[in-house]
Amino acid sequence: MTVPDADTGIVEDLPWPGSVVRLPGVYGPQADSLLLAAAMRREGLRPGLEVLDLCTGSGLLALHAARLGARVTAVDISRRAVASARLNAALTRLPVSVHRGDLLSGLRGRLFDAVVSNPPYVPAPSVSPPRRGARRAWDAGLDGRIIVNRICDEAPAVLRSGGLMLIVQSALSAPDETVRRLARAGMRASVSDRLAIPFGPVTQERLGWLRARGLLSSHADREELVVIRARKH
Repeated sequence: MTVPDADTGIVEDLPWPGSVVRLPGVYGPQADSLLLAAAMRREGLRPGLEVLDLCTGSGLLALHAARLGARVTAVDISRRAVASARLNAALTRLPVSVHRGDLLSGLRGRLFDAVVSNPPYVPAPSVSPPRRGARRAWDAGLDGRIIVNRICDEAPAVLRSGGLMLIVQSALSAPDETVRRLARAGMRASVSDRLAIPFGPVTQERLGWLRARGLLSSHADREELVVIRARKH
């Protein structure tokens, strides 16, 4: 599998074979997952580290961290996502422990060396995120920040001192606010990676709404993905 390097444009091979298995309605790996996977490898995830993957979906990022040698805990609120991630961990025989939960619920007392997340982040006309269905994996309220804000506010508490956090999101959902919230939570944060991609089906479907809200300019023909990198003081 390949992903464009956000800094050089060079295509790099990522060290996982084949495709992940997904039950119907589970988010399929896209450019955002691959961009975050490349950042994880660059940041030096290594054997012995304990990594938490929030909103794991099919488990692709958790498997990637495990292939880099980390001990991985993966969490998702979707039953189908949890089943898919567990199946992929079993098929690859990688040390990934998958739990169903609402972000950090069920992880009390646990500490990690790194937290990674590809959460729902797409702005949507609905104030509240959907409770079921495929859109649950990407719709995140009017500003696309319902889940991102919670991760920024809550996840630093489960990081050890000096711990790493990597979050991927769209530029449509205010990455500068992610940096500010993480700073308020005791993290040194910045945008570390950017990648412009053609509009996907979801963004294409709501172009008029995004432009009417001022989230997208009338001449824009691409969406920018960003990775936020943060370290705990």
